[in-house]
Amino acid sequence: MSGREAILAAIRANKPAPRPLPDVPAFPREGEPLARFLAAFTAMGGKVVEGDDPLASVRQHLAGAGRTVSRVPEIAGDALDLDASPASLDDVDVGVVRAAFAIAETGSLLLTEAELGINTLGYLAQHLVVLLDPADMVGDMHEAYARPEWRQVRYAVLHTGPSATADIEGVLIHGAQGVRSLTLVLAPRP
Repeated sequence: MSGREAILAAIRANKPAPRPLPDVPAFPREGEPLARFLAAFTAMGGKVVEGDDPLASVRQHLAGAGRTVSRVPEIAGDALDLDASPASLDDVDVGVVRAAFAIAETGSLLLTEAELGINTLGYLAQHLVVLLDPADMVGDMHEAYARPEWRQVRYAVLHTGPSATADIEGVLIHGAQGVRSLTLVLAPRP
């Protein structure tokens, strides 16, 4: 038996018995979840399209856009070749996806490989439009981590506003390392 095998065998032999994880209590939250989410989302630089038909407003705006890649049936755009190189999305002006869910506490949207198709769509596109079903809202991070999406995919990311950076003088720049704008459309799932 090598030294490595002896050490690993000793660790396995002295491993403590498994203990159940503690229950995480439901923490009280004030305010309506959607209102809390929108306040946090816009505070982080996100934009919300509102109105009687927000999808029509987005379609009209996209009519003058460059290359648009849409991963949702509600908005027309170029289809995404899932076998394409991640770098092939470097010329995307607008990416359109649907969020798996949103977190009211932080104003964050969960995007996974299932929604993005190619993960770089969430970063190389100049602008990202995200559809969210208001029913897909959780109150806080505790509820978010209990969701099954984390265990069903290999890649998941929380987006909270567009990319931003600030220097020590407090100059804020959006779109420094990723999308220049993050636009939300409240749209129930078809």
